[in-house]
Amino acid sequence: MKISNKLKQRIKYYCFKLPRVIKYRFLSTNENVSGYPIMNQPLQMNGLGKIIFGDNVTIGIDPSPYLYSSYCYVEARNSHSVIKIDSSSFINNGCTLIAEGDGIEIGKKCLIGTGCEIFDSDFHNLDPQLRLDPHSIKTQKVILEDNVFLGSNVKVLKGVTIGENSVIANGSVVTKSIEANVVAGGIPAKKIKDL
Repeated sequence: MKISNKLKQRIKYYCFKLPRVIKYRFLSTNENVSGYPIMNQPLQMNGLGKIIFGDNVTIGIDPSPYLYSSYCYVEARNSHSVIKIDSSSFINNGCTLIAEGDGIEIGKKCLIGTGCEIFDSDFHNLDPQLRLDPHSIKTQKVILEDNVFLGSNVKVLKGVTIGENSVIANGSVVTKSIEANVVAGGIPAKKIKDL
């Protein structure tokens, strides 16, 4: 028996996607969320701060790797933390954004690849005597300007600004700010060429 593509899509949605979206919404603890992203993959939202979605933000891409085996995780950990994802940005499957300090700001029309991680904090002090002291943690805001493209498995660390239109190569670790209109990559990420 041949099943039509339309029927397959409905079965896929009701049997596989929707139950997972409901599960992670139930597991979410953040009550300070504004905006309604398009949900192709589950999203768990935790923390005490604000999470703000612009218009037409898409969470999860179908088809793309890890659609059914992962979820996106967004945490505005403290009451003053803010994560803002502006209009028409795409967050691919299995991404993690955690703001412990002032936050993370993702501009308009950004593309975030699978498995990316963006953090505004070191989470623990390097000094062994202070490592478990939550008051010794260093945080700095992370900004992705409009139309930034992060390849898969990119890590963006605290205090980084990535200029508009710039592209970060797969697997890079961005430890310092990247200017606008360039391709950058590596560990740590450095400018490779102008766009």
